[in-house]
Amino acid sequence: MESTMERKHLLTSVDMARFVATGSIALESVVPEAVNERALAVLDEGIPGHPYGTPLETAYPAGSFVRELLDIPAVAGALRSLVGPDPRIDHHHVHIRPAHGGEAQHMHADAVLDTRETAFDVQFMYYPRAVTLEQGGTLSVPGTHLRRINESGIGRYQNLVGQTRLVCPAGTVVFLHHGIWHGGRRNDSDEPRYMFKIRFNPTVRQLRLWNTDDIDSPEVLEALQAPPRWASSAEGRLEQIKRAKLWRALTGDDMFDIDYYLTRETITPTFVAPGATDQRLGFAGRGAGWNQ
Repeated sequence: MESTMERKHLLTSVDMARFVATGSIALESVVPEAVNERALAVLDEGIPGHPYGTPLETAYPAGSFVRELLDIPAVAGALRSLVGPDPRIDHHHVHIRPAHGGEAQHMHADAVLDTRETAFDVQFMYYPRAVTLEQGGTLSVPGTHLRRINESGIGRYQNLVGQTRLVCPAGTVVFLHHGIWHGGRRNDSDEPRYMFKIRFNPTVRQLRLWNTDDIDSPEVLEALQAPPRWASSAEGRLEQIKRAKLWRALTGDDMFDIDYYLTRETITPTFVAPGATDQRLGFAGRGAGWNQ
């Protein structure tokens, strides 16, 4: 049972619906400035890696800088809402783009083709300094996370309709669905750009892990229905189907639907109408004659 304070910092159902629709959620200026100032030295020094699958408690013990970040109430609440308790560390990486340095990274997703239907990993991205447009920032394409691709299979694509460039104040944390299409941009400013990333694997079923008090809010359906900017009308409907499947898995509500798309998929009657077998055999016999 979550305490009142913990529940307060969990994501809402509307937050989760927007994450399902777009593949990301940003917590702006959530990290205190004093922590941001200390972060620069920590990131410059580098943070030792851990083997794949290391428990969070082992990788980032109490008292460590990263654990301090993850224990910020809003950050802890969002992480709990997305992957649940006791996640494992897939990997982490410190990204520092020097002033007037680096190249525009090709568009990619952070995984080879992922065949999981509904379970997903979450990317935690922390920006200790403000990110300006001149600094490039992280480019991503909202709503692409359910279009599973093999890592750099989309590397030749650039400037997609609806893409965004992250511009944010210092102390911002962004959570991304691991399948979202993205790429770092070149830094054309006079200051280095910092970002620290962790990929988390869930160890529990991602079922109603957030604050579900507003589960029946009309804003939930509105968020799930909003088409991505890059999609045509028909493509947008395909995205709604994928979102509806994910929302069913996250909520445990097997009756949830958007415009009856999933309901139609379940229409597979097993009752055989009287005389159907005889009719089918008769048709097959005539067909054999016609082929002679």
